[in-house]
Amino acid sequence: MHLSDINIRDPFVLKEGDTYYLYGTRAKDFGKGTNGFDVYLSADLENWSEPKECFNSEKYGFNREVNWAPEVHKYRGAYYMFATFTKENGLRGVYILKSDNPSGEFVPHSDGAVTPDEWECLDGTLYISKSGEPYLVFCHEHTQIIDGTICYLKLNEDLTKAVSEPVLIFSGSSPEWADKKEEGEHYITDGPFMYRAENGDLLLIWSTFINHQYSQCIAKSDNGEIDGRFVHLPPLITDDGGHGMIFNSDEKRMLTFHSPNKTNYERPVFRELEDIDGNLKIK
Repeated sequence: MHLSDINIRDPFVLKEGDTYYLYGTRAKDFGKGTNGFDVYLSADLENWSEPKECFNSEKYGFNREVNWAPEVHKYRGAYYMFATFTKENGLRGVYILKSDNPSGEFVPHSDGAVTPDEWECLDGTLYISKSGEPYLVFCHEHTQIIDGTICYLKLNEDLTKAVSEPVLIFSGSSPEWADKKEEGEHYITDGPFMYRAENGDLLLIWSTFINHQYSQCIAKSDNGEIDGRFVHLPPLITDDGGHGMIFNSDEKRMLTFHSPNKTNYERPVFRELEDIDGNLKIK
């Protein structure tokens, strides 16, 4: 099948050898009650296999409501999927699954959700520090706190649980370019992903809405690490595209994101990036 035939939100690409593995949220009904996730395989980023189920959430009692934003990271020889599900208490949280193969089958790995039990959270991503320590970067949802935030916490070495309290990185209202809203209006944060620039700077890409359009944004750490102060750079996309991540394709750096942000019409999009002096631009 062609890339334009794939209807997913929150695309995530893992390259292993000569094969690209594409994961995402099944877009039907905004990813609610969709029973899990699929993987698509490709050698050229244009032509893809039919979807293969790589995690069945119903099988493990995870299909309570949302099945959102699967990311697969290779870590210590295995493949770990970070995904958002609705917990038994009705709040959303980030769980970690594991497989010996990027095609799955993935099985539950973490001791329940690794985000705080009383928080409504989504869109967890893995970050490995310069010293090799694993962290979870995730969003505390605007649905619970109005001004959504991006936070991090430290994970133990086998990625089964959190070993620190959450630390605030920034809130959705913090950029200078953020929409000015009336008191009580919500600021959305979603889709964080960490990227180490060619010059060593640490960037965090994330999404929000600017002038009612889904947008892909960038922030930069002032000390090159997760505990730095993140400074907001000009957004990458402001015309209905977001929840992106960055991967390498041969010698190119690629951004994938979904657009349009309209249920049942979402498609993965690929754009080549330029990495210039610690910032990113679409080529």
